[in-house]
Amino acid sequence: MFENKSTEIPVTKKLLSATDICEILGVSRSTAYRIIKQLNDRLEKQGKIIVSGKISARYFYENVYL
Repeated sequence: MFENKSTEIPVTKKLLSATDICEILGVSRSTAYRIIKQLNDRLEKQGKIIVSGKISARYFYENVYL
């Protein structure tokens, strides 16, 4: 399991939604979507396939300091 101080995300959850990010980081929905867009833009520049409005859980945890 991915773990942090406030939330545990099961390994089976491959993609995180804005709602998940709101709960994990304690930010507003608009901030969560902004974070998703920023991370997805980086992935797209690397030639990765992205899903709009969602972010890979692994990539999120690797790139967000918790």
